[in-house]
Amino acid sequence: MERTLSSGLVFDNNTESKASAPLRVVSTLLLWQRRITSRRQLARLDARLLADAGISESQRYQELSKPFWR
Repeated sequence: MERTLSSGLVFDNNTESKASAPLRVVSTLLLWQRRITSRRQLARLDARLLADAGISESQRYQELSKPFWR
């Protein structure tokens, strides 16, 4: 499940500047929104669809229990 929720954006700590701060804020907000959307979709899956995706009920519960920032 984590691989579907990870962000593709990578930041290099050596090149941080004041100009990149707004970009980091926006990318963080977008990541949180993707997590919220993904978890809502996961919550709506029935047992058959979970089995098709290879996700157990306990894995689903574990993912749905996380706050949006994790």
